[in-house]
Amino acid sequence: MNRRRFVKAATLGALSLSVFRRAEHELSGAEPAALPGETPILPDAQVGSLYPFVQKTAEHSTCELSFLHDRFSNIETWKREARGKVRELLRYDPPLCAPRAEVVGHVDCGDYVREKIYFNTTSDIRVPAYLLLPKGPKKPRPAIVALHDHGAFFVWGKEKLVALENEHPSLTEFKRRSYAGRSYASELARRGYVVIVIDMFYWGERRMLLAADPPAWREPAKMSAEDITALNRRSSTSTTLIATGLFEAGVTWAGVMFLDDIGTVDYLVTRPEVDPERIGCCGLSVGGFRSAWLAGLDSRIKAAVVVGWMCTAREMLRSKLTSIGFWKTVPGLYRYMDLPDVVSMTAPGALMAIHGTQDKLFTNEGVQAAYDKIARVYKKAGVPDRFEGVTFDGPHEFNIAMQDKAFAWLDRWLKP
Repeated sequence: MNRRRFVKAATLGALSLSVFRRAEHELSGAEPAALPGETPILPDAQVGSLYPFVQKTAEHSTCELSFLHDRFSNIETWKREARGKVRELLRYDPPLCAPRAEVVGHVDCGDYVREKIYFNTTSDIRVPAYLLLPKGPKKPRPAIVALHDHGAFFVWGKEKLVALENEHPSLTEFKRRSYAGRSYASELARRGYVVIVIDMFYWGERRMLLAADPPAWREPAKMSAEDITALNRRSSTSTTLIATGLFEAGVTWAGVMFLDDIGTVDYLVTRPEVDPERIGCCGLSVGGFRSAWLAGLDSRIKAAVVVGWMCTAREMLRSKLTSIGFWKTVPGLYRYMDLPDVVSMTAPGALMAIHGTQDKLFTNEGVQAAYDKIARVYKKAGVPDRFEGVTFDGPHEFNIAMQDKAFAWLDRWLKP
């Protein structure tokens, strides 16, 4: 037998043995053990046999713009450099734009007044919002940017956090599941805060509608429960399409989302009812994600609460990739910073992160690793008391106990 025939025979023999052994494992019902020369496929790895490559790639990152690196000592110098890089990675940097706000509705809600407004965050984007103005002495007050969630519930955005007349039963049920039935933006207004809530891109009045959609889909009050389920399902499956369109247009969805929230602060500080030195933000789930980024990117935020969205990237890469979602991804970020590094740019502003230990979006180990990293940043910055990581024994929600904890934190740092 010549060399070529020998190699071919040996290769076929090895393949046959491999197939035989794999079949043997499958018939036995055992976990697929690694064969000689193979990498074991971890049962909880969402990308299966490709996970080792993803893991090794992530391990090359030193998160070189983390404040914990030795080359950083001054928190403000670090934030200027880190924020500059992050803004670059967002691939979305529209020119500054006047809000050109228009008040289109005015409702007396007893303890406060609710305004319906529209304003520009960029020259291309005009957002709908509710602004809640407490009654009482005419004076500048602390203000909160309240940030609504994802929830796979797209028909409403800002209405998830604000009490409204004749609320749709499906919206009421959503609030019960996510917020223990409380419209927490309205609760904050009753506590003396000016509160603003916008519709995030793709939610509420900014949801995607198609020419062939039923007429009722354009008027949520007229939608049946079946209509709402159908629109929410269609919106969920279309997020990859919309994110791809934005990527192809040269921007990231995350960039659009975060710049809208920064533009909301731009509008908020134009209001005479607001003390610009006492602005905070708060949100659950994607609202928590938005809260983390807004506080990290905008120095006007003096206190923040992030609920149900804090973890290290490394802990998510194995089994929680769907929690990240590529529409929320900032490509290239992990080379420079992890999520706890981003939110740590809030320092020396006050930051509270809240997590439910039964929250299935993140591992408790990943959450604790993020808390530990943020705590180290705040300690190095000389303000360890301005960060608090809190856990509750509960699922992915912002229940009454969590809300009361969050509101007390905001009161501590924003009220005289």
